[in-house]
Amino acid sequence: MPGRNIVKNYGAEQYYHIYSRGVAKQLVFRDDQDYRYLLSLFKRYLSIKPTTHKSHSNYPNFSKRLELIAYCLMPNHLHMLILQHDEYAMAKLMHTLLVSYCIYFNKKYERVGPVFQSRYKASLINERSYLEHISRYIHLNPSDWQNYPYSSLPYYKQELQAEWLKLGYVMTMFNNVGDYIKFLEDYESRKAYLEAIKKYLANC
Repeated sequence: MPGRNIVKNYGAEQYYHIYSRGVAKQLVFRDDQDYRYLLSLFKRYLSIKPTTHKSHSNYPNFSKRLELIAYCLMPNHLHMLILQHDEYAMAKLMHTLLVSYCIYFNKKYERVGPVFQSRYKASLINERSYLEHISRYIHLNPSDWQNYPYSSLPYYKQELQAEWLKLGYVMTMFNNVGDYIKFLEDYESRKAYLEAIKKYLANC
């Protein structure tokens, strides 16, 4: 039976938390190159300027159809927080993203078959105030979250910049970067907040 909070009907101008796990809970990122390749796919498909394939045709571009707000790549799964502007954008991006990564991964490791489970999970975030909490949930996934290089947190800390990542949806809720980091460090209230937003999160 599908999880109760898997969204089946996607809407325009809506926020979603996306979750995708490796098939059979296997590793989908085995080394630094794997993480960086997935990040390069974010840049390829979400940059304002379309990226050109070696055949001189453009890759699909979703920059006007969908915005990536936060992400975290873990060894056997990934999280994304997005705002989609049309009802088909998320499904098409995720298909393109995961298929592209699967081709890379299978070629590198000389394997066949799917890399991710056949169906990603997406939860509708229908209250904008929950964006800050879900961004925290995503950023706190790694145990060493302060120094983890494969999440969007370094961009929130202004250590890195990328025009394909849209931080404003979360950062406008805080006075400055320090306030956001303090919000992440608020461990005592972390569990309470996660319980409060449990119904909004993908069935992880």
